Amino acid sequence: MFVNNARNDTPTSAFRNPTIMLPGPLRRCRRVFPVILFFVSLVIIILYRLSHQNKHEIHPKHIYRANQEEYVDKNGIKVVVGHYVGNPIHKIPNASYDMINTNNFDPRPGAGKNGNPVVIEPKDLLKMQQYFQINRFNLLASDRIPLNRSLPDFRRKKCGTLFGDYPSYPKTSIIIVFHNEAWSTLLRTVWSVINRSPPELLEEIILVDDNSERDFLRKPLEEYVSKLPVPTKVLRSKDRIGLIKARLKGALVAKGPVLTFLDAHCECTTGWLEALLSVIKEDRTTVVCPVIDIINDDTFAYVKSFELHWGAFNWNLQFRWYTLGGKELKQRKVDATQPFSTPTMAGGLFAIDREYFFEMGAYDDGMNIWGGENLEMSFRVWQCGGKIKISPCSRVGHLFRKSSPYSFPGGINKTLFSNLARVALVWMDDWAKFYFKFNEPADKIKNSQNVTSRLELRRKHQCKGFEWYLDNIWPQHFFPKDNRFFGRIRNVGQNQCLIKPQKKTISNQPMGIAKIDTCLGDEIILEMFVMTPEGFIMTDDSICLDAPEKVVIGPSKVRIMACSGYSRQKWVYDKETEEIRHLTNQKCLDVSDSVKFTDGLVITNCTGSNTQKWVLEAVAWK
Repeated sequence: MFVNNARNDTPTSAFRNPTIMLPGPLRRCRRVFPVILFFVSLVIIILYRLSHQNKHEIHPKHIYRANQEEYVDKNGIKVVVGHYVGNPIHKIPNASYDMINTNNFDPRPGAGKNGNPVVIEPKDLLKMQQYFQINRFNLLASDRIPLNRSLPDFRRKKCGTLFGDYPSYPKTSIIIVFHNEAWSTLLRTVWSVINRSPPELLEEIILVDDNSERDFLRKPLEEYVSKLPVPTKVLRSKDRIGLIKARLKGALVAKGPVLTFLDAHCECTTGWLEALLSVIKEDRTTVVCPVIDIINDDTFAYVKSFELHWGAFNWNLQFRWYTLGGKELKQRKVDATQPFSTPTMAGGLFAIDREYFFEMGAYDDGMNIWGGENLEMSFRVWQCGGKIKISPCSRVGHLFRKSSPYSFPGGINKTLFSNLARVALVWMDDWAKFYFKFNEPADKIKNSQNVTSRLELRRKHQCKGFEWYLDNIWPQHFFPKDNRFFGRIRNVGQNQCLIKPQKKTISNQPMGIAKIDTCLGDEIILEMFVMTPEGFIMTDDSICLDAPEKVVIGPSKVRIMACSGYSRQKWVYDKETEEIRHLTNQKCLDVSDSVKFTDGLVITNCTGSNTQKWVLEAVAWK
């Protein structure tokens, strides 16, 4: 009993008779105990409801298009088909129609100030989870942040001194496409543009509504933007046309000599616009992008991103950020404020001369909804004489979500893979065959694509080939070429193949201990490697075989990690001895027999054993 635990000489009757005076500590316990009991009971009730709530128990009239299907396809692409309205795995009640269709913007003074995170109180956690379903970010937190919150300035100090002549820069139209966007994120994007851009550089703001279904995004939005200090209009699409066609819709009516595209969940920081427009003033054929910082989808904290990255893509034509290399890296070390070239752009945030945009074919209007348009424009601009650069003095935060709340009308094959098939057919020459060889969904749909007009555009502008692009714009690439090996690397002693690791890092690049496994054959992409004339053994996602250069007694662990271009990642293959030797220390790649390196590869002194023999089995890639 509680009595005996508290004090053995206290009569039990003391707790039943209120006239008996209790010692101080026990009187306080008596007052506090009911409160503790209440909160414990509340927690138990909440946990019970979470564990027993089933989405089918909700009355059908409160379910808003509960036809969500989410999966990760075999190419590693997270796909959401339909409208996401629930999370049956965690048994969270679906967001009701009223929750989805109501603007609950309720700013709190100081919330998210200076880009700080917003923390939701425990009592609102269930509500937070329900609202999270609507846009796939913490809507409750977003709605508590004022539209004009302050943000940190992560630029280098020199940036503040570089753009004093901004009144001479061309004016711009800001184009923002939205579909069922939250009021708070959409208008915080708009206000960040207004508050942190010189007004003389803003021609207008154009909001393109891609057939949103929320009531508050109709007349209330039009009334609100009509009172903004910068001319702002809302264009409506009666049908869901997708990001690509919606941007074209905005570009066609834009008046500014420069088009600046933003996503509907961004926040611009000080100096962002001047740094973009200055580049276009100097060269109208340059497409310029900001450094993209991160807005956390859970807390809405504004987080500085790593600058030493540029945009590229993997074998599946998925956009990736890779470590900056070559002359661009050297340039950054000399002056970190100067714009640097990037093989591709992310596509969501960029500025481009309006006339140049249409001269070069705007967007491929044969593409649907979303996906691949950034690669198509990147290849087209570079191969046809233009440039794509990132301006370090321009920083814009972007809300990154773990999955998308948007639908792919017609399915993923008729949108993303058909778009990528068009990219490959028009711009990638022999490497289109490589893409289709390892991407079955795109291969199946390629013959239904009519790309005649885009091929004519390429011929008209006398654009260079994809090999030129790889050699000159992205020489650090890991794609196959005629002058480099492509195929399997098989160990003779174990009769197993080198494989690409599956573990992902924070930067979304797979890396880990170098391993071999059973050769699966049938040209499995996980077994495919490239060996360059310089000696780099590379595979998809820009990862390389890496070993220590320091000479030590005994074996050293070999890893597969991000390609760096350093000599520790250079190897030599001897066809006669079938040895793969590290260039620096001349040790041989071997299969470890040590418990310490279980299932991993090592470099050790060359002995001529079968586990140090490797066969490079070439695979046709085109």
